[in-house]
Amino acid sequence: MHTMWKGSISFGLVNIPIKMFASTEDKEIKFRYLHKECKTPLKYVRTCPTCNVEVEWNDIVRGFEYEPGRFVLIEDEALASLQPEINKAIEILDFVNLSEIDPIYFDKSYYLSPQDTGGKAYNLLRQGLKETGKIGIAKITIRSKQSLAAIRVYQNLLVLETLYFPDEVRSVELVPGIPQNMDVNEKELSMAIQLIENLSAPFEPNKYTDDYREALRELINKKIEGEEIEIPKEAPQKNIIDLMQALKASIEQTTPTKKTTRGRNKKTTAS
Repeated sequence: MHTMWKGSISFGLVNIPIKMFASTEDKEIKFRYLHKECKTPLKYVRTCPTCNVEVEWNDIVRGFEYEPGRFVLIEDEALASLQPEINKAIEILDFVNLSEIDPIYFDKSYYLSPQDTGGKAYNLLRQGLKETGKIGIAKITIRSKQSLAAIRVYQNLLVLETLYFPDEVRSVELVPGIPQNMDVNEKELSMAIQLIENLSAPFEPNKYTDDYREALRELINKKIEGEEIEIPKEAPQKNIIDLMQALKASIEQTTPTKKTTRGRNKKTTAS
């Protein structure tokens, strides 16, 4: 597993040298754009529309557009000066309960392992978080972007979850069309709760698969083998508009069928 970051975690005067690894991988099937005539992959050229020339990387600078058409240049050295030590240390600022953090704040997760000299302190923090049920809140900078972070225990190791800052989460008041103060029909609510209970089950991630990716992989394999592809017709969908009717039909579909057992009670008499 490739190490993507090295640094340390500190809480109080305790310092833990750690290595960080990506905990997930993108399995999306990616396509390349080709020239239809010759099937050659396209190239994307960096051009300046004013000078009408191709621009080399050595001639590219960063700029921030503070007014339409007006930019201020930001040099690499100026960016680096803003984060002299922040890339190397993760200081835990607070310990909080995981239940206090709404999932909307979570972004990406990373596995953490101790460096050669950090095993004992790593185990100390891991065990402390386990026994208190707390998670550590810190800040981290990855590839010049600073994020809030949560450090918690996952199975037998520490995981760092990057979090959005509060001003990065959009206000729900910006979402249009949300119904306000609508009366709920008690019978419909009772049926909705019954439907939720019928569909309730323990979370088992292994039973969920990416159906689209599997179908796409099968399509690609058939294309490679030269098979003719038949496009299936879409099945007509039932358009149930009445809410009560939809709830009744859903409950009927999800209610487990009762197994009927026909047993015979035989009385045995001693002869």
